[in-house]
This record gives sequence, structure tokens and C-alpha cells, in this order.
Amino acid sequence: MKRYIPALALAASVFAAPFANAAGDYPNHPVRWIVPFTPGGAMDNIARTLSEAMTVSLGQSFIVENRPGAGGNIGASYVARSPADGYTIMIVANGMAVNPYLYKSLNYDPVKDFAPISLLAVVPNVLVTNPKVNHTRTVADVTAQAKAEPGKHTFASAGMGTSIHLAGELFVKMTGISMVHVPYKGSAPAMVDLLGGQVDYMFDSITSSKPHIDSGELIPIAVTTSKRSVALPNVPTVAEAGVPGYVLTPWFAAFAPAGTPPDVVAKLNKAMVDAMKTPKVQATLSSIGAEPIGGTSDELRGFLATEMRSGKELIESRGIRIE
Repeated sequence: MKRYIPALALAASVFAAPFANAAGDYPNHPVRWIVPFTPGGAMDNIARTLSEAMTVSLGQSFIVENRPGAGGNIGASYVARSPADGYTIMIVANGMAVNPYLYKSLNYDPVKDFAPISLLAVVPNVLVTNPKVNHTRTVADVTAQAKAEPGKHTFASAGMGTSIHLAGELFVKMTGISMVHVPYKGSAPAMVDLLGGQVDYMFDSITSSKPHIDSGELIPIAVTTSKRSVALPNVPTVAEAGVPGYVLTPWFAAFAPAGTPPDVVAKLNKAMVDAMKTPKVQATLSSIGAEPIGGTSDELRGFLATEMRSGKELIESRGIRIE
């Protein structure tokens, strides 16, 4: 994905230019940016970082509002029902693509009820373990351990259907091992138990795991993305480390309610893409392990469709369901 960054940014500016004037005086009052999860995570950090930059560039406040719950569904449902005027937007993650297959019923449609604005960033997940209680250091060690003791070892997640959970499920599927998934209500309590030795592994976000890696409390084994993370350049990808074809990319993107005028979407797109080029935003994103992407709204639409297909395949093959 990173190799497309220059082309996507250029495409976004070309796409937005013809519509800039058509948006009139938008925005002429504050814009609410809904984060469908609790404060403090990568998603919240990205929204707040971009909101600050867009407040400056567009001359109106972009106010982050957290509406957590139900794997992001509460916030998504709220935005889907909001006026399509550009004054309510949302940041989403992989859940936008997989929730339709995880939940028996949703009161929104991720394709029909939203207008794509832009891909924003990737924040790789990293397979970590506690060196005080676990002596594995490589992917080969992990798989050998799990095969020697099927069903004995555990991996924690921030909850069913999160990228942290699905990264583990994909790993189990592709390696043919047996491990027990232990879901928590958020990354923080899962991390507490990982550090305490109650669980063995976690495919955690670099944002929350890197401070513990830096302190030596956790050992990084491999990252889940197709390329190494700029935040952990010496840590191999899972594919490099012995599971060819493995890739799970935790991504973040922005959407508005369906029916939002294309000129308004284009203005938001340009502001986001331009913000991600600034040194201040890039430095802030880098500090949490986020790698900016950008791109046009049409590219995000196509990307979402691809992610929905791959997410559906994994969820159905692993029999994952949230009641």
C-alpha cells in the first residue's frame, strides 16, 4: 500500500480541484468527527491529529466525539442516520468491512449508508509475548510450541472481530495450529493480562505495544502487514518469518453519511490528504506507529469492497460469530 502513496495523493488533489469552489462556504460551522471507540487508541489519535490540522486549513473547528460500543456499530449507526451535509463524519477501521459478517443483524449498511472520503493510515499489528513467562522468539518457535501442546496456549484480543482478533485467527488458520482466543473489552485490559502472564500472546497494535517493547516488557516476534513497520524496522513480517502469503493490514479511513454532496466530500478529501503531507502530522502519526496513505474517495470505495471479500472468507472459514 505504501508504494501507492505518491500516486494516491496526487490523484486526490486532482480529483478535488474541480469541486473546491462548488462547496461554497463549507464548512461555515463546526464539524463533528465521530470516533466509534473509546479515547486513547490509534483511531482516536489519528482523528484528533487530523482534526487539529483541518481546523487550521478549513477555518472551522473539527471536534472529535467518541461514541463507543458494539465493535464500532453504535457510532456507525449514529453517523449513518446523521444529516448528509458534511458536518458529521466518522473514522473507521477494519470493522467497517467485517462487521456485516460478524453480527447477525446491523442497522446500517457499510456500502449503501456511507460516502467514502479517504483512506487515512495503516497501523500494523505486532505479535508480542512476555519474555518473563514465554521463551518463544520467532514465528517458528510459536508454531512449534503450539503444535507440541495443541490448545494449551492463548492469544488475547481487544474483542471479537477486532483486527487484533482476526490477525490471530488468520495466523491459526494459515499455520494449522490450535490456540485459544481470549477476548477482552478493549486492548488495555488484554495488555494488563499479557504483561501479568495470564495469556501467552497478542497481535496488538504497535500504538499500544511499542512502549512495552521499548521497555523490554514485551518481545516483538513479527508484524502482520505485507511490509515491515517503519516503527519496528528490525522486526520481520509474519510472511517473512515463515508463513508465506500471510497479511492482515489494520487500516483507518474516513466516511460521511450517504448522500453527502460530492463537492463537500472532495473538499474534505483534499483537506485530509493535504494534512497527511505536513511534517507535524507525519511526525505525530509516526510516534504512534501510523503510516499515512491518503487517496481518493473512489479508491476507498474499491478498497472497502476488497476488504469485505477477504474478511468474509476468513470469518466464515473460522466460524466466527457475535450474537
